[in-house]
Amino acid sequence: MVQTIIAMAYNLGLNVIAEGVETEAQRQFLELSQCFNFQGFLFGKPYPIEIFTEKLL
Repeated sequence: MVQTIIAMAYNLGLNVIAEGVETEAQRQFLELSQCFNFQGFLFGKPYPIEIFTEKLL
């Protein structure tokens, strides 16, 4: 199903961002499926805005 959604999006000229990526295996599967934009706990945990701003600076 994921591969179908990615293919449909690209055929429509849309970018795909995979949400909820938690493991390296999920990231690798998405890359093999030609999805290169991700977000999720694999890359970082959510922070309150104050802490996020501090880390950003």
